[in-house]
Amino acid sequence: QVHLVESGGGLVQAGGSLRLSCAASGRTFTNYAMGWFRQALGKEREFVAAISWSGGAIYYADSVKGRFTISRDNARNTVYLQMNSLKSEDTALYYCAAQERSTWTSPGTDRRYEYWGQGTQVTVSS
Repeated sequence: QVHLVESGGGLVQAGGSLRLSCAASGRTFTNYAMGWFRQALGKEREFVAAISWSGGAIYYADSVKGRFTISRDNARNTVYLQMNSLKSEDTALYYCAAQERSTWTSPGTDRRYEYWGQGTQVTVSS
């Protein structure tokens, strides 16, 4: 079992920045690729960004490319999402998720991720 806890969400004005963190515990962190997803009110959950166990492979949704940066610190068992130039359409509940690295073939597919956090709310005011 992998336990994930997100933090860092909040209310920010458009154009501002936030950094989300996701702390993992329970199993060897480097056995897992990590992803960030988000779900806005009334919409389906969507992929935001993903990172391989080593950080050597990174993927972004087109909507966040150039504005968001995913990273991980394996010594701290933590994955981050730096969000810059935030827009009102970034408002959502943000989740981190973990998938065993051996099965990580579709970084943007949420159903392939085995473990999920509870989410942290990001609200961008225009």
